[in-house]
Amino acid sequence: MGEAQPTDRSPLLDGFRRYLREHGLPVTTQREQVAEVILQSLGHLSVDDIERQLRERDLKIGKATVYRTLEILAKSGLITERDFNEGFHRYERVPGHPHHEHLICLRCGRVIEFTNEQLERLKTMIADEHGFQHHHHRLEIYGVCRECRRQAGADRPVTSSPPIESR
Repeated sequence: MGEAQPTDRSPLLDGFRRYLREHGLPVTTQREQVAEVILQSLGHLSVDDIERQLRERDLKIGKATVYRTLEILAKSGLITERDFNEGFHRYERVPGHPHHEHLICLRCGRVIEFTNEQLERLKTMIADEHGFQHHHHRLEIYGVCRECRRQAGADRPVTSSPPIESR
């Protein structure tokens, strides 16, 4: 596991390399490859998703390395860890990805991002009403997505299973 050569000029990957060096951590090819997968994605990737993408690139990186790299990326502020009550975590990049909320389908697990100006104004009003200084918030709405409702048939109600307990 030697020092990785900076072949990708991505500003986010450069930021990760800088973070590693500033914290006395080795800049390895394996760490860079894991970082590249998550930093190039606009989605919510699980460890399994990341491992699948690495395999598709013919890269063999152990699960422990993936987890350790994700932990470092989260500490660096480049990604955030999400728990959608699926029994595992998902990860999404932070820079270049504006604040947003999530709709989570209980049937297929699809995660839909959305922003809403009315919600943002309401959040401020609620905090002000209670004399609360708002720092940040997170909204997750659980239900059944349009595609799952369509597959169930327009005239039949969709029943969903209860959320999966987190470990």
